[in-house]
Amino acid sequence: MKNRYIVPVLIGAGIGLALYSCGAGIPDKAKAVTNFDSAKYLGKWYEIARLDYKWERDLDNVTAEYSLNEDKTIKVDNKGYNVKKDKWEQSVGKARFVKKDNIGMLKVSFFGPFYSGYNVVAIDPDYKYALVAGESLKYMWILSREKTIPESVKADFLIKAQEIGYKVTDLVWVKHDKMN
Repeated sequence: MKNRYIVPVLIGAGIGLALYSCGAGIPDKAKAVTNFDSAKYLGKWYEIARLDYKWERDLDNVTAEYSLNEDKTIKVDNKGYNVKKDKWEQSVGKARFVKKDNIGMLKVSFFGPFYSGYNVVAIDPDYKYALVAGESLKYMWILSREKTIPESVKADFLIKAQEIGYKVTDLVWVKHDKMN
């Protein structure tokens, strides 16, 4: 009697896993930038602020470097200094566009088939500063090509983040005081 339930449960779990691993969400009030230029986005970015989560907890001096892979996916090379462990940590993954490559809506994976949303929701015309929304209101980053960001850009990004629904008082402001 119990055996007849195993196959439907396994099929349901497989479908759920497939749907989850393909997912790349975006918060309800967020909209990825259009006319996105992926070539201009490539290169090194400094993490200025983030909503903290377990993969980046205790990290300062965080950078993300994006480059093009041969298969047209984007290599994501994240580095940061773990202040509690007193050592550099690195995580390399890949990103791909969810829709078109001129829409700043991507999905990124550091763990095999599991993807998470990475959405550029604001960027300046020179691609020096970016506001990135994750798949939910738990994930958000402010990035800069330099270790600092002008107060006016910071203020604009914080207003936009609040409009999306982010709790900006929970942001971790990243220190950049070490060379990597």
